[in-house]
Amino acid sequence: MKQVRNTQAKTEILNLINRSDVALSHSDIQQKLGDLCNRVTIYRVLDRLENEGQIHKVTNIDGVVNFARCSDVCSEKQHQHNHLHFNCEVCHSVTCIENVIPALSLPENYVAKEYNFVISGICPKCS
Repeated sequence: MKQVRNTQAKTEILNLINRSDVALSHSDIQQKLGDLCNRVTIYRVLDRLENEGQIHKVTNIDGVVNFARCSDVCSEKQHQHNHLHFNCEVCHSVTCIENVIPALSLPENYVAKEYNFVISGICPKCS
Protein backbone atom coordinates (compact mmCIF):
# COMPACT_ATOMS: atom_id res chain seq x y z
CA MET A 1 0.00 0.00 0.00
CA LYS A 2 1.29 3.44 -0.97
CA GLN A 3 2.00 5.80 1.92
CA VAL A 4 0.03 9.06 1.80
CA ARG A 5 2.16 12.10 2.64
CA ASN A 6 0.41 14.87 4.52
CA THR A 7 1.77 18.39 4.70
CA GLN A 8 0.31 21.55 6.20
CA ALA A 9 -0.49 22.85 2.70
CA LYS A 10 -2.24 19.62 1.74
CA THR A 11 -4.25 19.58 4.96
CA GLU A 12 -5.32 23.23 4.58
CA ILE A 13 -6.24 22.87 0.89
CA LEU A 14 -8.30 19.75 1.56
CA ASN A 15 -10.03 21.48 4.49
CA LEU A 16 -10.89 24.48 2.27
CA ILE A 17 -12.39 22.25 -0.42
CA ASN A 18 -14.26 20.03 2.05
CA ARG A 19 -15.82 23.05 3.82
CA SER A 20 -16.88 24.78 0.62
CA ASP A 21 -20.40 24.50 -0.80
CA VAL A 22 -19.05 25.29 -4.27
CA ALA A 23 -16.07 24.09 -6.30
CA LEU A 24 -12.98 26.28 -5.86
CA SER A 25 -10.57 27.44 -8.54
CA HIS A 26 -6.81 27.51 -8.07
CA SER A 27 -6.94 31.30 -7.62
CA ASP A 28 -9.75 30.97 -5.02
CA ILE A 29 -7.59 28.53 -3.06
CA GLN A 30 -4.46 30.66 -3.39
CA GLN A 31 -6.35 33.73 -2.15
CA LYS A 32 -7.80 31.88 0.86
CA LEU A 33 -4.41 30.37 1.81
CA GLY A 34 -2.58 33.68 1.78
CA ASP A 35 1.16 33.17 2.20
CA LEU A 36 1.00 29.54 3.32
CA CYS A 37 2.42 28.24 0.03
CA ASN A 38 3.12 29.29 -3.55
CA ARG A 39 1.01 28.60 -6.64
CA VAL A 40 3.19 25.70 -7.83
CA THR A 41 2.78 23.93 -4.50
CA ILE A 42 -0.99 24.42 -4.74
CA TYR A 43 -1.02 22.82 -8.22
CA ARG A 44 1.01 19.87 -6.94
CA VAL A 45 -1.20 19.38 -3.90
CA LEU A 46 -4.38 19.56 -6.01
CA ASP A 47 -2.95 16.98 -8.41
CA ARG A 48 -2.01 14.70 -5.49
CA LEU A 49 -5.46 15.06 -3.87
CA GLU A 50 -7.15 14.19 -7.17
CA ASN A 51 -4.90 11.14 -7.62
CA GLU A 52 -5.77 10.02 -4.08
CA GLY A 53 -9.51 10.17 -4.89
CA GLN A 54 -10.23 13.00 -2.46
CA ILE A 55 -11.15 15.78 -4.93
CA HIS A 56 -12.29 16.02 -8.54
CA LYS A 57 -11.91 18.60 -11.30
CA VAL A 58 -14.80 20.50 -12.83
CA THR A 59 -14.24 22.81 -15.79
CA ASN A 60 -16.71 25.69 -15.81
CA ILE A 61 -18.25 27.34 -18.87
CA ASP A 62 -15.38 29.86 -18.97
CA GLY A 63 -12.77 27.07 -19.14
CA VAL A 64 -11.59 27.61 -15.56
CA VAL A 65 -10.77 24.39 -13.70
CA ASN A 66 -12.42 24.14 -10.28
CA PHE A 67 -11.97 21.53 -7.58
CA ALA A 68 -14.65 19.90 -5.42
CA ARG A 69 -14.65 17.20 -2.77
CA CYS A 70 -15.21 13.64 -3.86
CA SER A 71 -18.05 11.48 -2.71
CA ASP A 72 -17.50 8.38 -0.61
CA VAL A 73 -17.44 6.12 -3.70
CA CYS A 74 -14.24 7.61 -5.16
CA SER A 75 -10.84 6.03 -4.72
CA GLU A 76 -7.30 6.24 -6.08
CA LYS A 77 -8.32 3.78 -8.78
CA GLN A 78 -11.56 5.36 -9.93
CA HIS A 79 -13.50 8.60 -9.62
CA GLN A 80 -17.29 8.40 -9.93
CA HIS A 81 -18.79 11.81 -10.58
CA ASN A 82 -21.69 11.05 -12.84
CA HIS A 83 -23.71 14.01 -11.63
CA LEU A 84 -24.49 17.54 -12.74
CA HIS A 85 -22.31 20.57 -12.20
CA PHE A 86 -24.19 23.87 -12.14
CA ASN A 87 -22.26 26.97 -13.26
CA CYS A 88 -23.85 30.29 -12.23
CA GLU A 89 -23.55 32.94 -14.93
CA VAL A 90 -23.73 35.74 -12.35
CA CYS A 91 -21.37 34.76 -9.49
CA HIS A 92 -19.47 32.12 -11.52
CA SER A 93 -19.80 29.54 -8.76
CA VAL A 94 -19.74 25.85 -9.70
CA THR A 95 -21.89 23.52 -7.60
CA CYS A 96 -22.05 19.72 -7.68
CA ILE A 97 -25.65 18.54 -7.78
CA GLU A 98 -25.52 14.94 -6.62
CA ASN A 99 -29.20 14.07 -6.54
CA VAL A 100 -29.81 14.63 -10.27
CA ILE A 101 -28.36 12.03 -12.61
CA PRO A 102 -29.08 12.50 -16.31
CA ALA A 103 -30.08 9.47 -18.35
CA LEU A 104 -27.87 8.64 -21.31
CA SER A 105 -28.84 6.88 -24.48
CA LEU A 106 -25.80 6.06 -26.57
CA PRO A 107 -25.63 4.39 -29.98
CA GLU A 108 -25.03 0.65 -30.09
CA ASN A 109 -21.52 -0.51 -29.11
CA TYR A 110 -20.74 2.68 -27.14
CA VAL A 111 -20.13 2.18 -23.43
CA ALA A 112 -20.17 5.17 -21.07
CA LYS A 113 -17.78 4.84 -18.16
CA GLU A 114 -17.76 8.42 -16.91
CA TYR A 115 -19.35 11.69 -17.93
CA ASN A 116 -19.41 15.31 -16.87
CA PHE A 117 -22.41 17.60 -17.35
CA VAL A 118 -22.10 21.34 -16.80
CA ILE A 119 -25.33 23.30 -16.82
CA SER A 120 -25.19 27.08 -17.08
CA GLY A 121 -27.77 29.35 -15.48
CA ILE A 122 -28.46 31.40 -12.36
CA CYS A 123 -27.99 29.91 -8.88
CA PRO A 124 -30.46 30.43 -6.00
CA LYS A 125 -28.19 33.06 -4.35
CA CYS A 126 -28.19 35.22 -7.50
CA SER A 127 -31.83 34.81 -8.64
